[in-house]
Amino acid sequence: MREIVLDTETTGLDPEAGHRVVEIGCLELINRVPSGRSFQAYLNPERDVPAGAYEVHGLSAEFLAKHPVFADMCERFLEFIADSPLVIHNAAFDLKFINAELRRSGRETIVAARAVDTIEIARRKFPGSPASLDALCRRFGIDNSMREKHGALLDAELLAEVYLELTGGRQASFGLAAAAGAAAAPSATVLETPAIRRAPRRHAPTAEELAAHEALLTKIKAPIWRA
Repeated sequence: MREIVLDTETTGLDPEAGHRVVEIGCLELINRVPSGRSFQAYLNPERDVPAGAYEVHGLSAEFLAKHPVFADMCERFLEFIADSPLVIHNAAFDLKFINAELRRSGRETIVAARAVDTIEIARRKFPGSPASLDALCRRFGIDNSMREKHGALLDAELLAEVYLELTGGRQASFGLAAAAGAAAAPSATVLETPAIRRAPRRHAPTAEELAAHEALLTKIKAPIWRA
């Protein structure tokens, strides 16, 4: 099963207000395990980067002006994600921006049903608890100390680990790894101990056991055994 973990960085919160994508990061999962393939691109938003956005991701307008616009990277991006499900933290936000860029490029947009929203999974699994990426990293003991600023590919890598934990994949993979290791270890020693055979137990209750059972029933209000 192929899935793509996806994250974006933007100039703001709303593409309808003219904000644009400045970075896309994607990580390929095969059976929920990173395959080693990824896609990352910085994008020229063709506009300024507000101070608030710069504080989040540290990408300046001067730095981004040296990189291609989304339309020039669009084909590579679409080839990488292909038709795979997209694992996104707060999918509505990222898809809103990606689809705005796709429309500007004259491309077909991505349907919401294609996204697996990890923030929704986290809220169902841990109702009332914080569901940010940092909070989930803390919950699952995932090291995010390198995350001084938001970065699309780094966040996708962290999200891949969170997704594995949210879906129980880590426990499953450990079990499979242990089983595979045992099967691939011909030098392992197998100890056999002789079975201890006991005499068959008498199944009919003794008089003492019947008396004890009757005494117990007298202490129970309307026991079903006497119905």
